[in-house]
Amino acid sequence: MDLDKHSPKPAAPAEPAEPGDAIRASDADRDRIADILRDALAEGRLDAEEHSERIDAVYRAKTVGELEPLVRDLPATGKSADSPAYTYGPDEPDGPGENLIAVFSSSTRKGRWRVGRRTNVFSLFGSIEIDLTEALFGQRLTVINATSIFGNVEIRVPENISLRGSGTGFFGNFDVLTLEAADPEAPVVVVNGYSVFGNVEAKPKRGRFIADLHDRLRKHLG
Repeated sequence: MDLDKHSPKPAAPAEPAEPGDAIRASDADRDRIADILRDALAEGRLDAEEHSERIDAVYRAKTVGELEPLVRDLPATGKSADSPAYTYGPDEPDGPGENLIAVFSSSTRKGRWRVGRRTNVFSLFGSIEIDLTEALFGQRLTVINATSIFGNVEIRVPENISLRGSGTGFFGNFDVLTLEAADPEAPVVVVNGYSVFGNVEAKPKRGRFIADLHDRLRKHLG
């Protein structure tokens, strides 16, 4: 009797998991995907609504596997490898971020200051002004989470950075004037949030530019 025919066959080895998909996404990974989406918007491959939806998903993504499907139907960015890069500071660990709060009061952040990775803004019957036109961007991506309840939040940025936003106004106003910088390495400011009987507004300050970011950062961080 041929025992080989009746012997159980060894189980096939399990397919190895895709390790790359489970890797936690870094800010550089998100920026790379955001660059591809920005180029697709500029080329007409995505409309404004599709771009906004995918950008929202980019900054919510936790792993590389969540990022890649967002650009699977798009060509890779055509950015030259030898294009000059901005001189940003060293990466900072994730933390609670800076908080600006105005309750029946006002708060202002302007002048020469180093912008953190994340800023949380809350206005209740108050007024908050954030002026980034003279700020030092220590990292490429800056996120501002703004909430206004019967209050006012105004954010001003230089004309030559990228400004994006996602939010809602309930009997109020949430208005972010989208900008796309000509330089793909320019800072990116993303404003998220909502207003209830209040106002959240972000737009460029006309005539204000980041002209000497490299030199200012070297002096500030050196």
